[in-house]
Amino acid sequence: MFSKQLRQYRKISGFTQEQLAAAIGTAKSTVSMYESGKREPDFETIKAISEALNVSMSLLIEGGQTGSRLFQIPVLGYVRAGKPVQAIEEVLGYEDYSSPCEDGEYFALRINGNSMEPRMYNGDTVIVKQQPDVDSGQIAVVLVGGEDATVKKVVKTGNGIALVALNADYSPIFFSYEEVENLPVTVMGKVVELRSRF
Repeated sequence: MFSKQLRQYRKISGFTQEQLAAAIGTAKSTVSMYESGKREPDFETIKAISEALNVSMSLLIEGGQTGSRLFQIPVLGYVRAGKPVQAIEEVLGYEDYSSPCEDGEYFALRINGNSMEPRMYNGDTVIVKQQPDVDSGQIAVVLVGGEDATVKKVVKTGNGIALVALNADYSPIFFSYEEVENLPVTVMGKVVELRSRF
């Protein structure tokens, strides 16, 4: 898998094997062996390649889906009430993302706090597909009463919805459907990927 992904993203980035070799401090023949699968790079080399090609390590190692497209999405500090995602001014950076060729807008959000531990930690980044609703049990970015966005598991019941933390130290927050309408409680999108930092 790595050999195929390396060749694909090297070409997307416009590098020749020789140029990539120079960027990571190795020989062209070594890059050629990586791409043919005759040799596997170590962790530090994969990290150097990802930095040179401006592609995440996860994409190089795991790859995208068939027919996917590679693009950059903004990492947002927070989501303001009443504004679409595209209008948010605080952009902390960008993440490479490969998604199926389907309609949809994506953004990323930096995790703040420990309510989603042990699955998500403070400083991690989640990739979010923008959509107005999610199925019960899915993890979503939710805006409550015009405050900053929160990342929680959404559990739907007959009387309303609960925003459930994965950390057992935090109790679920329940909203009746009337409160969902009036506060409001708004789903900004579904979390589709988690990226952790070491």
